[in-house]
Amino acid sequence: MNTVVGQVTQAIIDRSSESRRDYLAAVEAAKGSKVSRSNLSCGNLAHGFAACSQQDKDRLTMMDQADVAIVSAYNDMLSAHQPFENYPQLIKQAVRDMGSVAQFAGGVPAMCDGVTQGQPGMELSLFSRDIIAMSTAVALSHNMFDAVLCLGVCDKIVPGLLIGALSFGHLPVIFVPAGPMPSGLPNSEKARVRQLYAEGKVGRDELLACESASYHSAGTCTFYGTANSNQLLMEVMGLHLPGSSFVPPQGDLRQALTTTAAQQAVKLTHHSQQQNLAQIVSEKTIVNAIVALLATGGSTNHTLHLVAIAKAAGIIINWDDFAKLSTVVPSLTRIYPNGDADINVFHAAGGVPYLVRTLLQHGLLHEDVETVMGHGLSRYCQEPKLAKGKLVWQDAPQISADMDVLRPADEPFSATGGLVTLQGNLGRSVAKVSAVKAEHWVVEAPAKVFDSQGDFEQAFKQGLLEQDFIAVLRFQGPQACGMPELHKLTPYLGVLQDRGFKVALVTDGRMSGASGKVPAAIHLYPEAKAGGVIGKIENGDLLKLDCQHGCLELLVNPEILAQRPQAEPMLDLSVGMGRELFANMRQHVSTAELGASSCL
Repeated sequence: MNTVVGQVTQAIIDRSSESRRDYLAAVEAAKGSKVSRSNLSCGNLAHGFAACSQQDKDRLTMMDQADVAIVSAYNDMLSAHQPFENYPQLIKQAVRDMGSVAQFAGGVPAMCDGVTQGQPGMELSLFSRDIIAMSTAVALSHNMFDAVLCLGVCDKIVPGLLIGALSFGHLPVIFVPAGPMPSGLPNSEKARVRQLYAEGKVGRDELLACESASYHSAGTCTFYGTANSNQLLMEVMGLHLPGSSFVPPQGDLRQALTTTAAQQAVKLTHHSQQQNLAQIVSEKTIVNAIVALLATGGSTNHTLHLVAIAKAAGIIINWDDFAKLSTVVPSLTRIYPNGDADINVFHAAGGVPYLVRTLLQHGLLHEDVETVMGHGLSRYCQEPKLAKGKLVWQDAPQISADMDVLRPADEPFSATGGLVTLQGNLGRSVAKVSAVKAEHWVVEAPAKVFDSQGDFEQAFKQGLLEQDFIAVLRFQGPQACGMPELHKLTPYLGVLQDRGFKVALVTDGRMSGASGKVPAAIHLYPEAKAGGVIGKIENGDLLKLDCQHGCLELLVNPEILAQRPQAEPMLDLSVGMGRELFANMRQHVSTAELGASSCL
């Protein structure tokens, strides 16, 4: 085991000793020696299976077979979740063939950040994770179930499902993916057209045609954002079946994987084989997730989500853990926005099984962990295939099929991971640098302060940004407005960088999985709404963003700064598009480094 990985793991174990002990004690108290529904009264049970077939009622009455809960994020507006439409019937039949019963326990909301980017609805996005967690708990609260299948893919949905399921950590839980859409317009071409639109060189019709050619069918968007980061992490954490994350939605292999996941859930209810969720999500599993995130340049959203997931399991991690691991975890992939290839090319090159193998070989992942397939992560060095109609697993290729996309740990694209922690008199933040060229890692320039993406867009169109500067976008934190992603800024900042200006971004908001080539200090806290120094920055103040040394400084005399008033937000973001319903969450949300959660 790599020394630093071992040290970080031990530090997390020590730091979490009391909270993890309490969590495991609660799990043990919830675990019984009989099926869960045996604790229900006759009236409770009658309500629980009233709509079932007589065969399923008989099986549930016998108390010797499993009842598997299906918790799904299906809706047919989200391309990534549309394939889940037919999963419940497939799962029910697969479980019925095992002599057990599956019931659709509940649906959870699933919003699309791609639809809400730059719109008021985006301010509900991060909080939807906590709503999904609570919805998952509601679905499982009937105490009918002996195992859980979670159907989800995108941004806040998978973290929310997992946080909710961890409250039922005594149960076996398997996450069931749906797979990515076929490759469409190359991501590099999409980015090029977006920048042309930002410059006014192409119109809306051309932009819409470009976007439609990129996002064009059922399945997950193919760039390596939060959705695909979710899938990769669930597999590395041992919560998917091996090699299942990026198998396409259509076809016999995907159907076989879904059927096998349902049957494996039944097998895990047998006490001789049980691998419950609390056993799987351990300190070592969380470290494995961070390592995989860093090795692939995954979504910065997981500096929030993994913290919250860990906390739900009684495990305490922080951004320093990410930063320390980043010093020894090599960058092994080039997937857009960190390269030109999409997730389908990564999968064809060897995908997650190859990645797990090379990281294990170089002591960067813990092999001695529990998974839904049993003990040991080495099982995840295999990929699924169909042989004469039967699902089998075979060893992943020894050699990457595309060294421009996926490399072994001893021939990396760079020796360190793609994430740094920044700290200074502005507070703490993170920056994703895997797609940022080294010459842009340090920017020292005057501040230009904005309170909205719209204000920034107008300044760009008016030609007011043709210079070196650091954009400061404040009042975007979780307390202020729910911490939306700020992708609307990306094309404009990219254009200015391409014109030769030194530009960067400092914000208490998010940029997420599509963070690109411009250096960005994101998730800054204390946020402006909470009295953070970012709320005292004025136009022209000198700022220094240094990703080489982990420094973020406002270069203003402390005495002058102390006399400045705290700015007030220019816009009322508390009402409209349902935002008024989330006021209580904004008031009680934790800081970004604590997971930006209102329910943990």
